[in-house]
Amino acid sequence: MKHKQRVYNFSAGPAALPLSVLQEAQRNLLCLPGAGMSVLEMSHRSSWFEGILHAAEANLRKLYQLPDRYHVLFLQGGASLQFSMLAMNFLRAGDTAADYVVTGAWAQKALKEAQREGAVHVAWDGKPDHYSRVPTASELKLTPGAAYVHITSNETIQGVQFEKTPDTSGAPLICDMSSDFLSRPIDAQRYGMIYAGAQKNAGGSGVTIVILQDELLNKAPEGLPSMLDYRLQAEHKSLYNTPSTFAVYLVMLVTRWLLEEVGGLEHMARINDQKAHLLYEAIDCSESFYRGHARPDSRSTMNVTWRLAEEALEKEFLKGAQARGLYELKGHRSVGGMRASIYNAMTLEGVQALRDFMDEFRKRHG
Repeated sequence: MKHKQRVYNFSAGPAALPLSVLQEAQRNLLCLPGAGMSVLEMSHRSSWFEGILHAAEANLRKLYQLPDRYHVLFLQGGASLQFSMLAMNFLRAGDTAADYVVTGAWAQKALKEAQREGAVHVAWDGKPDHYSRVPTASELKLTPGAAYVHITSNETIQGVQFEKTPDTSGAPLICDMSSDFLSRPIDAQRYGMIYAGAQKNAGGSGVTIVILQDELLNKAPEGLPSMLDYRLQAEHKSLYNTPSTFAVYLVMLVTRWLLEEVGGLEHMARINDQKAHLLYEAIDCSESFYRGHARPDSRSTMNVTWRLAEEALEKEFLKGAQARGLYELKGHRSVGGMRASIYNAMTLEGVQALRDFMDEFRKRHG
């Protein structure tokens, strides 16, 4: 079905962007004010792009209250490349294992890549519970003196999320924060490293944001491939090679939107909690017509996952939703059912429209 107006896009990524960000990018696509050219055309060595890069970093530092001992890098290859890169930098040359907390599909992939580089210990695996929850503190079996502890703060596919940052007993905490990055305040100084693909909450696809503590950076060995060496990337301030310039520009616009239009991460978190509550309430009040995948104490505020009783009914739900302008609600093939990704840019109005459709569909077919 063709739409003359924008639909509500619940895609897990690349995801919806704030309308005002898209409008500004559109206005300035042909010619960035004062630059005489598009961001797509300008040299990454130019003063104009360096200004964009510095503004994006400054915005991130302000949002997460990052001290100077943290580096902010804009890299390529997505979070998937980080699975290998972080292990090459912090595990390959060491004689101590790294701990991995496996909460779903993306944590599984991170574990697999790390196993190529060094000794890895699975501190907890949610597979017996079909990755429907995160572990309690008492369930984590951490290695004394671990090289680092790796978690995935939010599993996009299964829809589970850490509500609180786990205690790692002093080991550096490395977090794949791709799908809840910038969605809520965090104490960034509890992390040795945070990484996130930008295409969910921070911008468009093509750039990966890495926030890296200087103490951890100094543990990286010499002799790594240049593009996979955090120390080299930090020394060149993300300009060792040509970055994805337009993707960085979008990060600058989105982080500015969070600061100036939204009012910061605390306000963003309140909006996200309100959106998630609407959908989980529709699931919980459906008398089992809708069945949520994640346990209530581990539910994600970013990716709401649920199933219906029959696959035929799920297909009819998706067809009806699309007719209402509610797009990209099909769950990942490994889980099935439905998935509504309600990242920062998804409006409360869009979530209310989905909630209303869920209620109407249940009343017709329940």
